[in-house]
Amino acid sequence: MERIVIIGSGQGGQQAASSLRQEGYQGQILLLGEEPGLPYQRPPLSKAYMANGDAGALTLKPASFYDRAAISLQDRTRVSRIERVTREVVTEAGARHAYDHLILATGARNFRPPIAGLDAPGVVELRTLSDAAHIRDSLAATGHAVVIGGGFIGLEFAAMARAAGVAVTVIEASPRLMARAVSPGMSARFLELHREMGCTIIFDALADAILHDPHGAAAGVALRDGRQIAGDLVLVATGVRPNVELAADAGLVCDNGIRVDGQLLTSDPAISALGDVASFPDPDGVHIRLESVQAAVDHARHIARRLVHGSAADYAALPWFWSDQGKFKLQIAGLSTGADRVMSLPQPQAELLVLAFRAGRLIAVETLSAPALHMAGRRLIGASFEMLEAHGFDLRAAVKAMAEPV
Repeated sequence: MERIVIIGSGQGGQQAASSLRQEGYQGQILLLGEEPGLPYQRPPLSKAYMANGDAGALTLKPASFYDRAAISLQDRTRVSRIERVTREVVTEAGARHAYDHLILATGARNFRPPIAGLDAPGVVELRTLSDAAHIRDSLAATGHAVVIGGGFIGLEFAAMARAAGVAVTVIEASPRLMARAVSPGMSARFLELHREMGCTIIFDALADAILHDPHGAAAGVALRDGRQIAGDLVLVATGVRPNVELAADAGLVCDNGIRVDGQLLTSDPAISALGDVASFPDPDGVHIRLESVQAAVDHARHIARRLVHGSAADYAALPWFWSDQGKFKLQIAGLSTGADRVMSLPQPQAELLVLAFRAGRLIAVETLSAPALHMAGRRLIGASFEMLEAHGFDLRAAVKAMAEPV
């Protein structure tokens, strides 16, 4: 295999290039990215970067790394189509790049809901470093921020804005925070925490239109029920959609992302897909798509091992997630989909532990500001309810017992 082309220079694409070299791949690697500059970390954009503004700290590898590793990085490059018959990708500028294998790491983009006035000055979204820099510059002149969406990004921003002295109102369409990601117990605890920070949270609320001041700039949000929430900055944080267009136009099978098999191969054996854009089978054979750095990085490593060393076992890494909201860290191990028993267990010092079971086996663990419990929980995924019950649901005791010789 003489040349591997990677479309997408986010964390997954960058990891794929790095892992190929780490696994001993000697051929050419071409990494194509739309954004300017070096690949960088996205998670800190709504957290540390907002506080310190240090863009350099986000960079995954210095420019010298790509030179040493013989990875050709082309930024500001948009791929317009994939020609599968000739195995070439074509850029908007007309350049053609041949590949022996193609890795799609095209990620996701922010979803823009059907709300009138989203293009008004003062309406912002957060996905790229450019977005984050604009928001950070705007906060100095912001008195009241309105956040549409009570998921990870919206709440991370809300906590950061409150720490900066900005009034915050969060508008959430569902009855609880982070409803797609966490248990009701964890949602309730974070509601308490954000209210203690001084945030106003409005549930079961659908944004209908952006309010405007006399100059046409955002002045808040009109809700569908007629209420109006005043604010001079509006963050739209209503989730993302996978960037499948290139793959779909090339005739690859897509269904809530680019559909891949257990080896992360698409319907074309010369093309793999990873990260936010990949719909892959979980251990039960159900196709899922995970929007997390961990999944993108683990996918990249798996693909690199397969391409360099041949067939490998199907991808089966344990999913895990985190969210820093103010001084509080939410960590999740596993997936709670299909849980038939969920236990919320308060811990010392206002920590919270949530255990999710299915058919008598632990399938997910949620922790609040308890990294040691999180690490123990990751080791216990798959343990029986009876075993954990025998140890009083003390995860560290259960891990210790597992390590003891029988």
